[in-house]
Amino acid sequence: MLKTQNSDIFLRLENSGAKTVALQFPEGIKREAISFAEELRKKGYIVIISGEPCWGACDLDLDILKSADVLVHYGHAPVDDTKNIIYEFLRHDIDINSLEPVLGSIKGKKIGLVTTIQHVHELERIKVFFAEKGIECIVSKGGKRTPYKGQVLGCSFEAAKNTGCNEILFVGTGVFHPLGVSLATGARVIAFDPYMKEVRIADPDRLLRQRFAKIEKARSAGSFGIILSKKSGQKREELAERLASLSDKACIISIGEVTPDALLNLGFDAYVNTACPRLAYDDQARFPRPMLSPAEFEIVCKVRDWEDYKIDEIN
Repeated sequence: MLKTQNSDIFLRLENSGAKTVALQFPEGIKREAISFAEELRKKGYIVIISGEPCWGACDLDLDILKSADVLVHYGHAPVDDTKNIIYEFLRHDIDINSLEPVLGSIKGKKIGLVTTIQHVHELERIKVFFAEKGIECIVSKGGKRTPYKGQVLGCSFEAAKNTGCNEILFVGTGVFHPLGVSLATGARVIAFDPYMKEVRIADPDRLLRQRFAKIEKARSAGSFGIILSKKSGQKREELAERLASLSDKACIISIGEVTPDALLNLGFDAYVNTACPRLAYDDQARFPRPMLSPAEFEIVCKVRDWEDYKIDEIN
């Protein structure tokens, strides 16, 4: 079994009264669903495994609940209060002593501290580590989509903004989260990868140059497709309608899975993303036409200045 945050998953299932259980695993660990399904069948449950793509708790397979009593969603914490969902997120421990190299990058005596859901259970130990070195760590609550203190998502950086610090440490993998924290807060962001044991300073300048180029290219577009996601936690209908009202060249597209082929077949000159914010930032290279964030489309439509640029978040 995978190492999870909660050890009472079977008790919670028993208390739910469910007889048929649906399982949803994200792409990176989908193969683990087989062994978990076997455990459940031994306990007398009927099990259905979701084969749909899954990229987060915003991507629930609600259709499968038509055939099951409850959906066990693995790998993520809840982003809303959808009923009949049991969340079981994964936990990854950190070698606290590996944080030693971070000390050389910290300039002040107080820093904000944020991480992803896999490491939130380690935040107290990390605070103690730095406190012993004379550095105070501020861990703050986030928004509705981030139920754990210090937790950030690629679409929500409230926990970072709420620290009020001008220097923030992000513990986790990848470059997008620390860049997002930097753009959302304006703070100096130190990123520590607990697996590679690497320390770097987030530099959003390259990303901003890339985004500026996409905006400039989109200015000559003859048509804009406003992407309206069908996914449970990504459907921002009011936002899509407001953006479509900014230009007579814009049309709303209702879509489930946003893929390069799907957009290529639709044939718009440029697209505006109201689905997962990372589509515009992380996945732009996959798409043949410019993919703008809501704020970037507002810049194209001249209702926002470049100097008022902001990263897209879902609140």
